[in-house]
Amino acid sequence: MTTLLAAPWREPAHVASAFADEPFALVLLSDGQGERGRWSYLARRPSQTLILAPDDSRDPFAALAALIGPARPTHPDGPPFQGGVAGLAAYELGDRLEHLGLGRMAPWPDLACARYDILLAFDHARRRAVAIGPDESAAHEALAWLAAPPAPAPAGALACAIEAPAPHAHEAAVAETTERIAAGEIFQANLARAWLGRLRAGRRPYDLFARLARTSPAPFAAYLRLAGLALVSNSPERFLQVRVAEAGLVAETRPIKGTAPRGRTLEEDAALASALAASLKDRAENLMIVDLMRNDLSKVAAPGAVEVPELFAVERFANVSHLVSTVRARLAPGRTAVDLLAAAFPPGSITGAPKVQAMKVIAAAEAPRGPLFGAIFWAGFDGGFDSSVLIRTAAFVQQPDGWRFEARAGGGVVADSDPAAERAETEAKISAMLEALTDPGG
Repeated sequence: MTTLLAAPWREPAHVASAFADEPFALVLLSDGQGERGRWSYLARRPSQTLILAPDDSRDPFAALAALIGPARPTHPDGPPFQGGVAGLAAYELGDRLEHLGLGRMAPWPDLACARYDILLAFDHARRRAVAIGPDESAAHEALAWLAAPPAPAPAGALACAIEAPAPHAHEAAVAETTERIAAGEIFQANLARAWLGRLRAGRRPYDLFARLARTSPAPFAAYLRLAGLALVSNSPERFLQVRVAEAGLVAETRPIKGTAPRGRTLEEDAALASALAASLKDRAENLMIVDLMRNDLSKVAAPGAVEVPELFAVERFANVSHLVSTVRARLAPGRTAVDLLAAAFPPGSITGAPKVQAMKVIAAAEAPRGPLFGAIFWAGFDGGFDSSVLIRTAAFVQQPDGWRFEARAGGGVVADSDPAAERAETEAKISAMLEALTDPGG
C-alpha cells in the first residue's frame, strides 16, 4: 500500500526551485482554485525513463503502457496522482498515428517521460504537503525535499532579446485559411505565431516558471527539465482526464475555444465576458471542437456513454477569458488511459476540424511545433490520468550562448475570422509570458 506522510505547507514553486536543474525534474502547478486546482506536484529522481526520438521506431503507446505497468491500488485518502509515469507528448507524436510526414523541431523528442515512484503533493485546499512513496522509507525521502533551501528569484528582465513575428504574415495565413474553409477543405484550423528569444546570462528557464506562478497563475502550469532542454507552460487548458470510479474509468476533456481580453474595470470585464458568451463566431468555433472531441472519445468509450454536461462556459484567467466546454465518457471495459491518449492525440483544440486535414494545413503554414501544442501528462499506477494542452508555453534549448526559447500563440480560424482580430488574439494570449520575460522590475 502506498505510504503518505503529511507535512506543513510550503509553496510548491519555492520547493521545486532547489531541484529545477535536475534532469527529469517535473512540476505540475495548479492555481489552487476549487477542486480542479486543488493539487500540485513535484516529482524527481525517476526510477526509469523513456525518450523516443523521431527516428525511434518503437510503438510509443505500447512503450508507455509497459512503463506504467499493471494497475494497482493507491491510498484512498491521497491525491489523484500517487506515483506513476509523467512527462511530455510532443505535437508531432500525432504523426505516428496519422502518418502525415510531419517535420520535427530539433532536438526535441516525440515522447519524453519517466516513472516516478516517490513525489511530493501539495494540497492547496488544506494547506499541507504530502510525501508519497511505495513504503515509509521512500516517503521519508520525499519528505526531506521540503527542507532544501529554495533558489533565489532573480530581479530584472529575464530575456535579453525577443524577436516578435511579423503581423502581416499571420494575417495572410489567416486569410488563406478562410479561403480554404470557403472551398470546403476544412471547417477550422488553429494557426499560431512564434516569438523567439534568449535568456540573460545567469538566468534559467525555471526563473520564468516561478515568475509566472506569482504574476499569472494558471490551473495547468507545468515545468519539465530534460538534458539541455526545458519546458515552461502556463496553460489554462485540460486535455484529457481519467478518474477511477466504481463503474469503471471515466474520461473528461475540457476544450477551450473562444477568447476575449480581460477588462480594466469590473464593468468592462463583465461586458467583455458577456459579449464572448454571446458571440456566434466563438460559440461555433467551440462547438466544432466539442464535436471533434466527442468523436475522439467515442473511439474508446462504452456505447452511448459520451455526453456534454457543460457547453460554452465563460472562465476567467489572468489576461483573458475563454469559452470552455466539457465532454465526458465512460471508457469501454478493457480500455485504458493510454488507449484514450492514442485516440485523441494531438488535442483537437489546437488542430482543427476535420483533424487530419487541419494538421496538413497547419504543417503548410508553420514550422514544426515540437513540444508546443503537445501535452504534459501523468498516468497513475491506479489507472488515473490527467494532462494539459501545451498552450502559453515556451520551449528552451541550451546553447553555447545561453538558453534560447520559442513560444507560440494561436487561435482557431473559422469561415468568418477576421485576420487582424486573429492576430490581436494571439498577442493577448502571449502577453503574460512576454511581460514575465521582459519586466525590469522582476
